[in-house]
Amino acid sequence: MKKYIIAAAFMIGTGAIINTTMQSCTTLATSDLGLSVIKRFLLNGIDKGVNIYSNREAFLQNNMVDKALPKQLREINSILEKVAPSLVAKEREYIADAAVYTVNVSKPILVNAVNSLNAQDVTRIIQGEKGTATLILKEKTSQQLIAAITPKVEEQLNQYGITRSINTALSGSNLLNGLLGGGKTTINSGGLSQLASEQLVNGLFNIIEDYEVQNSSSLLGPLGR
Repeated sequence: MKKYIIAAAFMIGTGAIINTTMQSCTTLATSDLGLSVIKRFLLNGIDKGVNIYSNREAFLQNNMVDKALPKQLREINSILEKVAPSLVAKEREYIADAAVYTVNVSKPILVNAVNSLNAQDVTRIIQGEKGTATLILKEKTSQQLIAAITPKVEEQLNQYGITRSINTALSGSNLLNGLLGGGKTTINSGGLSQLASEQLVNGLFNIIEDYEVQNSSSLLGPLGR
């Protein structure tokens, strides 16, 4: 009986220590110092993404951007590979140019969102899985980013006439019927620009999240992360 009492006392004592430690970490994390560390951490990830997006070749070689390709655009490219494979390469290059053209629009939105983080956001980051910081940033800015860059992406793509080239390559074909729905056989520039904008935004978040996952232990470890 005595043995069980000692074991129970040990468990209760250990639980108290763990609970106290967790409270201490949360208190530190939500302090001005902790908030500053979280913000700097995210800003470093944003800078990494911005550096890649500002460099056309770095953008084209980054697999995080390729992973962000929207399903519909991936399917359009799959069709193009069968009838005009060179257009797929051109499309990627033009989207890379659009990344360079729009990165200065995206960065201030992301930076402002980081600077607006509060104690509640930071607590969620500390208590969440790796990638939570990027997830919160995405929740705060994703739609705003897409809305902000889509007109500029469309302007850039129209400059090269990529939408017209794609439609010309697919003219007389029914390959797009099932993909676009409603019996449509052409892609409008707004639709292509929207898809390209989604890729740009989601690709940027992929890069930021990768930075977070790779560096969270060393940078956020002192905060209990």
